[in-house]
Amino acid sequence: MIKNLGTIKRPRLTVHKSNKNIAAQLIDDVNNVVLTGVSTLAPEIKKKKFKRPLERSRQLGKILATKAKKKKIETVVFDRGRFKYHGNIKEVTEGAREGGLKF
Repeated sequence: MIKNLGTIKRPRLTVHKSNKNIAAQLIDDVNNVVLTGVSTLAPEIKKKKFKRPLERSRQLGKILATKAKKKKIETVVFDRGRFKYHGNIKEVTEGAREGGLKF
């Protein structure tokens, strides 16, 4: 059950992580559409070398924010899912905030 519903003006930012990769998406729950998304398998992240693993997550958040800005999205509802708010999940949101998204 989804507690935070996203709309076209304020979509839901979901973050999913596995043992190796992280993915973040902006979802419009009213129309059941994924507006944009990015993962660590994207070429702009995969080709870079990071000193710390958490830097990769922060960069993912920044790239998601720039994609959202191109679609004229400024505010989002955050949905961390079953994951605790620390480590990679926190870094993705901090990167999105640095990129200009408001929560």
